[in-house]
Amino acid sequence: MKAKHVLVHGINFFPERTGMGKYTAGMVDFMVQQGIACTVLTSYPFHPEWKVKPPYKNGSYTKEISNNGLLTVHRCPMYVPAKPTGITRILQETSFILSSSLVLLKLVFRKKFDAFIIISPPFHLALVALLYRFFRKTKVIYHIQDLQIDLANELKLIKSKMIINLMFKIEHYILGKADMVSTISEGMIKKIKQKRDIEVVNFPNWTDTKQFFPIENRASLKPKWNFQTDNFIVMYSGNLGEKQGLELILEVALKFQKNENIKFIICGNGAYKIRLLEQANKLGVYNVHFIPLQPEEDFNRFLNIADVHLIIQKENTADLVMPSKLTTILAVGGQVIATANPQTTLYNVITDNQIGKITPPDNVAQLCDAIQAFTQIPEAYSTKARNYALKHLS
Repeated sequence: MKAKHVLVHGINFFPERTGMGKYTAGMVDFMVQQGIACTVLTSYPFHPEWKVKPPYKNGSYTKEISNNGLLTVHRCPMYVPAKPTGITRILQETSFILSSSLVLLKLVFRKKFDAFIIISPPFHLALVALLYRFFRKTKVIYHIQDLQIDLANELKLIKSKMIINLMFKIEHYILGKADMVSTISEGMIKKIKQKRDIEVVNFPNWTDTKQFFPIENRASLKPKWNFQTDNFIVMYSGNLGEKQGLELILEVALKFQKNENIKFIICGNGAYKIRLLEQANKLGVYNVHFIPLQPEEDFNRFLNIADVHLIIQKENTADLVMPSKLTTILAVGGQVIATANPQTTLYNVITDNQIGKITPPDNVAQLCDAIQAFTQIPEAYSTKARNYALKHLS
């Protein structure tokens, strides 16, 4: 039976344009277009700057109704740390769970929902949904965007083994109790199945191939961002966080510093940006341009100025998250160099479909070689990249 009313619970939502907020909003929008009523419990947009964006103001509850009543969004106050750490993120997520639970408590006594979709992280948000199911018998769908506890453990964001082990036990319980578990890549499915032998649905992220597309004569766009038309631009565009290992870009850029035609862009905002700026200054790197996240109306043109797009991951985060930026890069026919280990989902997608180059994580020399190779073979993968996006990601 087709669901008529769905409850979605997640910390990130529209108007956030990157990460989980973008995909949760897209999923909800699709359901509303199908005539499914959606109620969303979320907070105020804060990612990736870790600061609530105007005109929104944190600190109170608000309710937004749109799409002829099919969409209701409850925004709940929460603590937003200016400098996120493992502990402050736990406090943030706990504050959201508590504040949103007050709204959920009111909804318990209203019309029953056909499905309750939890967006993880935060991983333990599902505990609230399981409690709600106890009273209302609603199907709980647990959708995992990244394996939060594994990342916190690998990156040493939480150093207490006692806390990590407790979190793994809670996650194990949730995985066994949810009516359906889904995630965004085959590699993440394997990781989840290692935790608990359950069925996991592959529900990958997507992109809008009408909004993001290749532009002819890309070089003519470069002067808008103060580059020469013949500059060879190597771009990283996305969240600036610790799990990406973006110091690698600075080390690679240093190797190309004598080649004045090759320019590097790090575009985005995030908790790690200040540290990257400090590191660039310490190394004396002057061919890396730090550019803020671009307005939506300019973003397609901005992505098109890159001759090479970088997707950087640390070795110990393989298949704990699938980089969402890949979908948009492929949509614009971007040339990709990704750092990934063999047999990970990112490695397999790129190599099996011949849509880019792979280098080992944390390997400066091989990443330099791959960039140098692209300077000799422009547009080598562009058509295949765009075709893959049209076939698999639209």
